[in-house]
Amino acid sequence: MAAEQEEGFVVRDRRGGSGPDRPAATVDAASGAQPHQHVAPSDPHQGSGIPVTFSSFVISLGSSSLMLMGEQLDPQQPPMPANLPQAKEIIDLLSVLEAKTKGNLTTEEQAELRDMLYALRMKYVSLAAK
Repeated sequence: MAAEQEEGFVVRDRRGGSGPDRPAATVDAASGAQPHQHVAPSDPHQGSGIPVTFSSFVISLGSSSLMLMGEQLDPQQPPMPANLPQAKEIIDLLSVLEAKTKGNLTTEEQAELRDMLYALRMKYVSLAAK
C-alpha cells in the first residue's frame, strides 16, 4: 500500500496589496501550521490618526458597553436597543482585565479602568433592577 502524502498549499493575502514585502504564507495541509515569518509592526498612527493606548482600549470597551445598555453616545445616530447580557460580557471582560493587569498599570491607567468599571456597573445594576 502506498502512503498518501499531503502537500502544503499557498495562501496569498491580497487585502493589503502584494509584492516582495508581502510574501505568501505556506501552510502545511496536514497540521495547518504556518512557518514563522517576520511581520513588521503596523504604524499605530496609520488609519484613524489616534494611537491605540491602554486608556483608549478601556474607553472603547466602555463605550461599547454603554451603547449596549441603550446609551446614545452620538446624538446624530439612532439609539440602539438595550442588550444587557452583551453589556455584562464587556463589563466582565474589563473586570478580568483589571485582575490580570493588577500591579502593571500606571496610576492613571488604573484609575481610568477602576472608574470605568464603577460607572458601567452602576448603570448595569440600575437597568437590571427595572
